[in-house]
Amino acid sequence: MSEPVTVEVGLGERAYDILIGPGLLARAGAEISRRLPGTRAAVVTDDNVAAAHLDALKAGLETGGIQPAVITLPAGEKTKSFAHLEEVVDGVLAAKLERGDVVIALGGGVIGDLTGFAAGIVRRGMNFVQIPTSLLAQVDSSVGGKTGINSPRGKNLVGVFHQPKLVLADTEVLDTLPIREFRAGYAELAKYGLIDRPAFFAWLEANWEKVFAGGAERAEAIAGACRAKADVVARDEFETGDRALLNFGHTFGHALEGATQYDGGRLVHGEGVAIGMALAHRFSARLNLASPDDAARVEAHLRAVGLPWRMADIPGELPDAEALLGFITQDKKVSRGALTFILTRGVGQAFIAKDVPASEVLSFLSENHPGQESRRR
Repeated sequence: MSEPVTVEVGLGERAYDILIGPGLLARAGAEISRRLPGTRAAVVTDDNVAAAHLDALKAGLETGGIQPAVITLPAGEKTKSFAHLEEVVDGVLAAKLERGDVVIALGGGVIGDLTGFAAGIVRRGMNFVQIPTSLLAQVDSSVGGKTGINSPRGKNLVGVFHQPKLVLADTEVLDTLPIREFRAGYAELAKYGLIDRPAFFAWLEANWEKVFAGGAERAEAIAGACRAKADVVARDEFETGDRALLNFGHTFGHALEGATQYDGGRLVHGEGVAIGMALAHRFSARLNLASPDDAARVEAHLRAVGLPWRMADIPGELPDAEALLGFITQDKKVSRGALTFILTRGVGQAFIAKDVPASEVLSFLSENHPGQESRRR
C-alpha cells in the first residue's frame, strides 16, 4: 500500500501531521502510539459511522496496543448540543482516562467538533485525534482546532480552540459516503479556491468529475485543501486576523442552517456553505465590489456538481428576511454589533469586510428570499 501524503500544520511545539491516503484506519494504532506511547483512548462516533467503520478502527487501534472505550451518539447536526457534550465528558470520565490519554473522533464534522470540545475541557484538556470520515471533515473541520457545539441562538456559538495531535484522513472511507454528503464536502473544497487560490478553483472546474470518481485527483484535491487551511492556521491560529477568510460563505450559510433549525433533511452544512458562497459573490456584485460574471461563474460550477446555490433550493419555507438577519447578527463574526462579512473582489480575491450596513444586508436578503428568488432564472 502506498504511503500517505503528509501535510504539516506548523504550530511550533504544537505542530501536528495530517496524513491523507487509503488504509489509515488499519494504521491508526501504530500512528497514534508512535506519537503518544502508552496511551489509552476513548473513541467517539455516531450510529451511522460506527456501523460502517468502527470495527476496522478498533482492529487498527489494537495493532498498536490500544483497547478503546467507545461512546456512540446519534447521527446528525442536532447532536452538537449541551446534552451530548455532557454524555461524551461523562463517558470519558467513566472510562477513567487520564489527562495524558487520548480522545479520538471517528466521524464527520459534527462528531469532530463535539469531541474536540469535550477533549478541550475534560480534565482541563486531553489529547485529541481526528479521524474524519466525510469529505467535508477531511478538508475543513478536522484541521485547525476549532471545536464547539450549537446553541438555539446560532451555530458554533459555544466552544474552544483545541488542536489535535494527529489527523488521519483515510480516503477509502469516502467510498461509503452518500452522494449528497460528498457534494456537501466538495463545497468546502471549492471554498479554498474562491478565497485566494483561483488556479485551484479552475483546476476543480476542469477535474471535479475525477474528484468525485476517486483516485489520484481526489487525494490531490484533499491535500490541496489541507495545505491551504494549514497555511492559514499556522499564520492565525485563534482567528484574530486572516483566518476569518476561511469563513467565506459561512455567515449566510450558518444563518440558513439556523433558520432550518439544523434539520439535515432540509440543509446540511456544506449545502449551506455552497448557497452562502453564491450569496457572498452576488452580494459583492450588488455592492459593486466584484463583477456579476464571477457570481454567475460560481453559481454555474455549483449547479454542475449538483449543489444548491440559492435560498429557493432549500425545501420548505424559510423565515422572512428580517428573521434571517437576526440569525446573522448572532453570528460569532459580529464585533460590538457591527456586521462582518467575508466578501470578494472576484474569484480567489476574498477579503474581510467590516461595518457592513445592516440595511444593505436586509435589502439583499429580501431581494433573494425564495419569494423573489424563484422568479430569477
